[in-house]
Amino acid sequence: MSTTPKPTAITALRLGFALLAAAAVNTVIALGALSLDDGGIGMGLSPASYLPATAVGLLLGTVGWFVIARRAPQALRVVVPAVLVLTWVPDLLLFTAGATAANVFGLMLMHLVVTTAVVAALRPTLQPAGHGVQTVRTTE
Repeated sequence: MSTTPKPTAITALRLGFALLAAAAVNTVIALGALSLDDGGIGMGLSPASYLPATAVGLLLGTVGWFVIARRAPQALRVVVPAVLVLTWVPDLLLFTAGATAANVFGLMLMHLVVTTAVVAALRPTLQPAGHGVQTVRTTE
């Protein structure tokens, strides 16, 4: 079944709620990671770091979603998890800079939150092709 993306004002509202939810959850994660980051560098765990990154991640995820959904919507099932894993590579490299496991895994979890927010907000934009078109079956 083919699908096509349908951006609307409701989609924009969903994205706004997704941004607020992701920012709130990422704040809780950052606070938890900082409390466990005994003697670490705390990279990316300040609101000045993760709040803009959350907004940019949501924006880039939205652009990527619509680009892929227009051309090959079934590819989203592979591309979304692949991109998420790729975002974890810089997080893992922070181990070489002295980051603690709490810092690194906190950032990885924050990337998962943003990815989940994008998918939750945009999944309803995928409508089956011919949605709303009634087909008539005839028997002969």
